[in-house]
Amino acid sequence: MPRSLTLKELEAFACLAEHLNYKVAAQHVFVSQPALTRIIQTAEQKLDVRLFDRNTRRVELAPSGRELLPIARRLLSEFHDALHDLSGFIGGRRGNISVACLPSAAAGLLPPVMAELQQTHPLVTIALHPSSGHLLPRLLKEGTADFAISGRPTDSVLSYEPLLSDPLVLMCSAKDPGPASSKSLWDFITKRPLISSGSASSIRQVVDRLMEGKHIAVNARYEVANISVLGAMVSAGLGISIVPTMALRLMDTSQVATHPLDLPGASREIGILTRNGRTLSSASQHFLNCLRREALRRSATTTRSRR
Repeated sequence: MPRSLTLKELEAFACLAEHLNYKVAAQHVFVSQPALTRIIQTAEQKLDVRLFDRNTRRVELAPSGRELLPIARRLLSEFHDALHDLSGFIGGRRGNISVACLPSAAAGLLPPVMAELQQTHPLVTIALHPSSGHLLPRLLKEGTADFAISGRPTDSVLSYEPLLSDPLVLMCSAKDPGPASSKSLWDFITKRPLISSGSASSIRQVVDRLMEGKHIAVNARYEVANISVLGAMVSAGLGISIVPTMALRLMDTSQVATHPLDLPGASREIGILTRNGRTLSSASQHFLNCLRREALRRSATTTRSRR
């Protein structure tokens, strides 16, 4: 069985077949003329055929050479195309990004980030995996996601980079007059049925910590895992709820009134979750840079609005 030709041998053969001149072909493949002669001879020995007929006046393709030429051109073209694709991946111009994220972040934070990346890196594809906060570390460790947008983890295998604070707001039916002032806020909350998000939700954990820190006993009448259903229940006047601002993007708020909770600790921290020791692709790095810029813009807007 003939031995395989190297890439260098294929390139030398294809170049000589194109120019039919050793001196010219040697210049194109950046070797000396004697070196080109040895490369061609080695290729012929490996294949046990003559690729070129040559005499003192001219060089011509032999029958085996004519058969090999289209094969060599196809292989070289595929190789250079593959290198081009690899270069695009390394440079972040192309590639696939898999993002695990809180549903509220998927709706309230990531769309403008994805739009910016689409403008600068149109060949990059993005897969979003909205999931409950307790599932995000597992998606990351299993390799389903390259990184996650989540709250601060407790797992030491994961690294966390804070991005922004997502302020909590009080929701009530638009027909409800709401708290008369910030001083009457907690009295208002304790006298209304509270609709809580599911126990596994990151929203529930933040709200529970806030209530415990204020030593507030609430009338937790309902619990619902789906944030859209929670919004519908508030709209129908079944009770009130406390949710992060970004979660409002996941529900119909046309029949809902919202009231800010301008209190210490009345916010949810959102950040970037990565796995220690895992290198992110260039495309993922570009995505995260866009995300950091969006977080800075939002933080600056929040700061100005409070002045």
